[in-house]
Amino acid sequence: QVQVLESGGGLVQAGGSLRLSCVASGRTFGGYAMGWFRQVSGKEREFVAAISWSGDYTYYADSLEGRFTISRDNAKNTVYLDMNSLKPEDTAVYYCAAQPLVTPSVVITTSSEYDHWGQGTQVTVSS
Repeated sequence: QVQVLESGGGLVQAGGSLRLSCVASGRTFGGYAMGWFRQVSGKEREFVAAISWSGDYTYYADSLEGRFTISRDNAKNTVYLDMNSLKPEDTAVYYCAAQPLVTPSVVITTSSEYDHWGQGTQVTVSS
């Protein structure tokens, strides 16, 4: 059984920064593609960023304008999302997702292709 656990959410003023962390456990971490998604109540879950299990390939939503960075430390079984220059419209519940893969270079950006999800962490950006 794979478990995915996010942490690091909170309240921050506009222009500030936060780092989200996600730990995946239950199988060899190096075999997972990972992604971050976010959801506002009443709206669909949207893609934020994704990283291959090798860590060599990343992909971001265009709307982020280069403000977020995804990275991973396979020795710690952890993936990170560094969020800078936060805006009130970044307020959402952020979800981490994991998908076991054979190919180390694959990046997954579609939520339906992930089988394992965390419970979500709230990020609130005040104006």
